[in-house]
Amino acid sequence: MSFGLYLIGFLILIGGVAWGLIVAGIAPLYVAIACVILLGVGILTGVTRTRPKDPPST
Repeated sequence: MSFGLYLIGFLILIGGVAWGLIVAGIAPLYVAIACVILLGVGILTGVTRTRPKDPPST
């Protein structure tokens, strides 16, 4: 799976979480903080899961 596709999926997830938090009445500041944290987690997991494997050393 490519990094771009992984990131698009994670952005959709973040949008859903943000929408749910806003509907639940959470303050916008806390919603923004949660979105930034989730974006960081998404980038970190996206890089580790889509990184090509290292070639074996000879």
